Amino acid sequence: MSFETGQRRAEDGLDLLTSPAGRALLDRLDGTDVSATDELRLASALRREFPAELVTAALGQHELRVRARAKFSRAGRMFFTRDGLEQASAEPVAAHRAGRFAAAGRVRVADLCCGIGGDLVALAGAGADVRGVDLDPVHLRMATLNAAAYDVAGAVDTSRADVRDADLDGMDAAFVDPARRAGGRRLRTGDSEPPLDWCLALTARTPHVAVKAAPGLDRSLVPSGWETEFVADGRELKEAVIWSPAFATGKATRATVLPGGHQLLPSPGDPVPCRPPGPYLLDPSPAVTRAGLVEELARELGAWKIDPRIAFLSAEHPPHTPFGRTLRVLDDGPWREKELPARLRAHRIGPLDIRRRGLAGDVDALRRRLKTTGDRPGVLVMTRVNDRPWALLCEPVAGRS
Repeated sequence: MSFETGQRRAEDGLDLLTSPAGRALLDRLDGTDVSATDELRLASALRREFPAELVTAALGQHELRVRARAKFSRAGRMFFTRDGLEQASAEPVAAHRAGRFAAAGRVRVADLCCGIGGDLVALAGAGADVRGVDLDPVHLRMATLNAAAYDVAGAVDTSRADVRDADLDGMDAAFVDPARRAGGRRLRTGDSEPPLDWCLALTARTPHVAVKAAPGLDRSLVPSGWETEFVADGRELKEAVIWSPAFATGKATRATVLPGGHQLLPSPGDPVPCRPPGPYLLDPSPAVTRAGLVEELARELGAWKIDPRIAFLSAEHPPHTPFGRTLRVLDDGPWREKELPARLRAHRIGPLDIRRRGLAGDVDALRRRLKTTGDRPGVLVMTRVNDRPWALLCEPVAGRS
């Protein structure tokens, strides 16, 4: 199927879904989780009332809305494509970023490669007038519909164009989320369309620029004076954002943990000591490790490293921080897999989470071999201590992140 044919089908499908009959059918499906075994029976029943093309389109859209609940609070009123949903920023992440635009006083923002409008909605919700630009007419229509779902349509206008040709006259700032998928396939890590170099060069047209990137971004690609923010939602690293010098605070990196918008910035200090594990272990947020701020976190908590090159930290008292997960060390010693079953039985460990850092091994295969049978949840940490393979048997600390 050619690109043009696929585009026409997508537009025709959206026409069906936004018709009175389409909206009525989507409303009927709202709140219903359709299993694979139920879908054929349900589709057959619905075709007695609605055209077959509409039923197919509505069931596909309903499936996307169900998946989108993990990202959007109003997913049941929104419209998606598969690629558009995958690339869209989750609502809390987009809201955090929009808050930074608002704090900088940027009230007219161009959202380039706006897709289905996740960031466009957040920027408008934070008080900006937003111009969404995208080459995909279906995504542009969905962005407008999704702005209406969040009651911010009056603050949004859209323009179908290649973002390279976008008119930025009158704009205070630009946000760009370059495509990392093409033809239904993910591009290689670091590749995007438009390329990162083009995105960074937007400062020649407006000094306030933010670029969304994959969390695996190579920090060496970011020019001096720009800031790279790594954003995690809970324990999951979501994305990197590159902020131009007009936005940046003079820091090269920043770690942000949501909810709450907790932020950790680089700060000078004495080298963090390296010592054997103590009573507590801290597993830093991936936002902290990607931002290169493990030592800053250690100094803030009075913790130490257990290995010069490993991100795990240790402390005498249970750290309370949004920037990591605190574990109580039950026992630790050199990595000897044959001894693990006895150690696990001694502590009545049953449900087992395995964390691996700096030590090779197939986690799933190891879990199957261990066959824990106790009633106490535990965490097995596979790592290195002073460059020696090490195993720490831990338990989560209640009430700690």
